[in-house]
Amino acid sequence: MESFGRKLEIGPTDNTSDQRTPRQPLRLIPEAARQSFVPYSRVQPGLRAGENDMTRIAPDRPRALGEPIEVTGTVTDEFGRPQRGVLLEIWNANKFGRYAHVEDHSGLQLDPNFLGLGRVLTDENGQYRFWTISPGAYLARPDIGRWRPKHIHMSLRGGTNRLVTQMYFPNDPYNDSDPMRILMGDAFECNVGVVYDTIGTDVARGYRFDIVVGGRNPTFFE
Repeated sequence: MESFGRKLEIGPTDNTSDQRTPRQPLRLIPEAARQSFVPYSRVQPGLRAGENDMTRIAPDRPRALGEPIEVTGTVTDEFGRPQRGVLLEIWNANKFGRYAHVEDHSGLQLDPNFLGLGRVLTDENGQYRFWTISPGAYLARPDIGRWRPKHIHMSLRGGTNRLVTQMYFPNDPYNDSDPMRILMGDAFECNVGVVYDTIGTDVARGYRFDIVVGGRNPTFFE
């Protein structure tokens, strides 16, 4: 007997969501079969020193343009148990709202000292920490004048799952019109970083972003 999961909603005014969102409820993969599906990794890859500092493309290179920020948090399951050894892959736009990617045809300014890519593993307490440049908002749909607010993408990989989420910034003027934010409804606050002071460091400010996987009040994943 087949088991069905949730039916995904289609984001408003979002053509990519309309094109790639299944119209029927998702089918649940049987537990015994999950290990045959990719991505699956029993052992997470080793990281090089400095991969969690996205403010520089290498430890001895100049810092990128813009406001350097720190992002910290924990990855837990629905019962608050820390998830150790989870690989977080991080990417975000530069201060001008431009991604260092060949498919970004916005024409916005690139920063030669910012690639916008990083990785970090959670420690035994499920904690992570990385540094990046505060991203700029960008005009995602010129045809309807829709902007994407400042955000940082994060991919979580561990065991049989790969989940992708976004951390939003508090009080961004484009938050309320963002299609993903609209889908989240009242749960949106779970995806907003909480500001904290970084006195005595060389970054402008910090954002705490705790990620909950599973349960009734999880972080929103794409």
